Amino acid sequence: MKDSHKSAAETLTPSETVRNRLKSAGRTYLANDNISDALRPGDLAAIEHEVERCAGAILDALVIDTENDHNTRGTAKRLAKMFVHEVFAGRYLPPPTCTDFPNVRSMDEIYVVGPITVRSACSHHLCPIEGEVWFGVIPGERVIGISKFSRIANWILSRPQIQEEAIMQLADEVERIIAPRGLAVVLSARHSCMTWRGVKEDGTTMTTSVMRGIFRDGPAARAEVLALIQAKGFRCQ
Repeated sequence: MKDSHKSAAETLTPSETVRNRLKSAGRTYLANDNISDALRPGDLAAIEHEVERCAGAILDALVIDTENDHNTRGTAKRLAKMFVHEVFAGRYLPPPTCTDFPNVRSMDEIYVVGPITVRSACSHHLCPIEGEVWFGVIPGERVIGISKFSRIANWILSRPQIQEEAIMQLADEVERIIAPRGLAVVLSARHSCMTWRGVKEDGTTMTTSVMRGIFRDGPAARAEVLALIQAKGFRCQ
């Protein structure tokens, strides 16, 4: 006769399995953390199926007849795919490959990249955040191609975020890769938790900036990089 009692491991959901793995490693799994290195083959597909089941339960709790409503039939599956592979993909995908190159001519002047369109979701209400980011750089010994700034920005922002933390993560990642002598990051975004719900202020944007190195310590350099960013389309509110 087979044992009717399953082991604890057999009764765990996919998300519980990954959470236990992270806890055992002393890792956090906050909304804007990247947990890609804790995932094993098959984990993400299993998580997507679990999200689909949970999304279906939410629709049921909202008293939406997904069996007979042709508009919401399949919505749970679509939500799961969207969250796991699109709007929150930055939690589950490894960092983008960013090949760096030597700064062979020892360039020590400012260059600016932007505007780069970014999309995220507020971690308070999971409402969309849409905006633009600009980078200003005085290189150190290494440089990266300008397209890599877009890849980094989209990887960081494709997570549940608050803007104040997202811009710090952006600056940290660029610093980690190229260790520039000066780094400026300016992010301006519209939050639908302000426009779609709550106070419903349609014209409101939020602007945050991070200055590192020469741009933080030198007022003249900071003024120059901000002027260059303004010339590329950013307008101080």
